[in-house]
Amino acid sequence: MTTKAFDPHHPAGRVLFTADTHFGHRGSIDHSGRPFRDVEEMDRLMIDAWNATVGRRDTIYHLGDFAYKASPERCAEIFAKLNGRKVLIKGNHDHRRTLVLPWDSIHERLKVHLGGHRIILDHYPMRSWDGAYHGSLHLHGHVHGAFSGTSQSCDAGVDVWGYRPTSLEEILVRIKDWPLPEERLRPEGDDGDEDDAE
Repeated sequence: MTTKAFDPHHPAGRVLFTADTHFGHRGSIDHSGRPFRDVEEMDRLMIDAWNATVGRRDTIYHLGDFAYKASPERCAEIFAKLNGRKVLIKGNHDHRRTLVLPWDSIHERLKVHLGGHRIILDHYPMRSWDGAYHGSLHLHGHVHGAFSGTSQSCDAGVDVWGYRPTSLEEILVRIKDWPLPEERLRPEGDDGDEDDAE
């Protein structure tokens, strides 16, 4: 299956996803059990893993929390080393030092169409999202692997994917046997739309 997306961000190349890199954040090593000696090793190895996965012509959607507690200069230095056209979906730790970086675009939430799938991208995991009843997917970050996904939703964060970005193909393989989202368990035909007629 080829990953061609139908939005202006990626006319060529592959499309990948990541979240919660927390570059520069010592606490993420302790709190998330990351297998790195220190922040310098974490940043270096995650930059290497990013560039081994993402080509220069690829587009990567970062679903929030790019860096935390890193200086503006360090954020800019890391950003400049990373391959790909980078699109940010803002996370709770994405403040000025992250937002001034030269992202292709920055969003609170974004809907994309990719490989025949409608995908809702948000930093936060949602129990219900636009089109869930009709099969749309939801990718998120924020929880560092702490929440279970469904057959239509998945944490795209580095703590879940070996500290590197991931592709839609990998995500679909992982979630294919996971349970349906709650919204899909409603009676058939109940798509959640209210009838305005009385």
